[in-house]
Amino acid sequence: MKKACLLFFVGIAYFQGYSQTPTPLLPQTNTEKEWDISLYGFARTDFIWDSRKSAFTREGQLNLYPLDVILDANGKDINDAPQSNFLSITSRLGVKAKGPNVWGAKTSSVIEGDFYGNVEGGTIGLLRLRHAYINLEWSKTAVTIGQTWYPQFIPEVFPGVANFNTGILFNPFGWATQAKIKQMLTTEFSVTFTAYKEREFTAPGPGTQNSASINSVLPSINAQIQYKGKNSILGLGIEYKSLQPLTVSNNLVTTEKANSTSIFGYGKYSNEKFSIKAYGISGGNLNSLVMLGGYTGKTIAGQVETYNPTKTTAVWIDLASNGKAIAPGLFFGYTKNNGSKDDNTTATFVNYLRGISGNRIVDNVWRASGRVDFKKNKFRVTPELEYTDATWGDLNKSNATAGANKTAVGNFRTMISCAYSF
Repeated sequence: MKKACLLFFVGIAYFQGYSQTPTPLLPQTNTEKEWDISLYGFARTDFIWDSRKSAFTREGQLNLYPLDVILDANGKDINDAPQSNFLSITSRLGVKAKGPNVWGAKTSSVIEGDFYGNVEGGTIGLLRLRHAYINLEWSKTAVTIGQTWYPQFIPEVFPGVANFNTGILFNPFGWATQAKIKQMLTTEFSVTFTAYKEREFTAPGPGTQNSASINSVLPSINAQIQYKGKNSILGLGIEYKSLQPLTVSNNLVTTEKANSTSIFGYGKYSNEKFSIKAYGISGGNLNSLVMLGGYTGKTIAGQVETYNPTKTTAVWIDLASNGKAIAPGLFFGYTKNNGSKDDNTTATFVNYLRGISGNRIVDNVWRASGRVDFKKNKFRVTPELEYTDATWGDLNKSNATAGANKTAVGNFRTMISCAYSF
């Protein structure tokens, strides 16, 4: 009996010892989060003072060009009047998301809005969609689908001005729903192809908003090549656009298009101390980019309306310090209305343009500004002085150019911008 009990306890000890023997380590699982969602944005307030009335959007937040001289009964210029405002409508909120891979591609998405409103008037202060897109990224190829920047707007190369205009009239601006593919040729060179439909800031054509883009089966096609090195970026692009303002004109079925092309180029150099950026664009019907021009409509009795794009040329340069606490900067931009090629004086013309007022039209605009960024952590205060000069002239309706009686008018803008980012 004693021998049986001894064997029993020896067996228990054996199995207890075996159970405490370390087991081989299992393969480590991937601890990376399947989903990663983050918020970003900023709260911003601007104080603005202008010496003269200007063409603007949203109660003066974004100034385009000073208005022409218009005399009252006593010979005084009614547009020679100062204005000021406080605004916080450019405050912004966005959501970034990353999720599981799709077909071997890293996936991400962005939805972003601000409180700028969609049109002048009652929508000011309401939420406006800026970006809403999906991105698929492989090792050398990336595909973007959704609403984001027009392909002519280069996020790495735009003016660093404090004014919310972001160099508007001289630098393309706005968003469009699009399909974009980017292919890396080497570690430094890439090519990008984009097909998009206009949505924001479209020309005031004969149809409803965006009808010219919707009526055209062919989307706008944009292609560019870019070099991106350690300290520099260089790029060159070309675009073809075909819009169809109407399907019925003068009670006749029409397929008349406003066809246009444009080219653009840009560059940036940046190091620890300073950065310099430059951009140039020239082409027809750049209205949707918040630039001068658009297209003309020509009608001959008994025929449908036909269209000609007006050509616009714009250049700018921006020089800024990269100081971490204090960073001054300078900006200069120039844009010119080159008109259309049509010069038929027997037809009836309607001009669907930006930069026109009655029988007067903008010939050219230039702007110079200086700023200083004072930065501390996520807080920034930026005072800026800006002068914008516009030359107006009598409208030549047939080719949408400025003729006689040219007059230069200027607006001096003083502003202080405060923003807290998160």
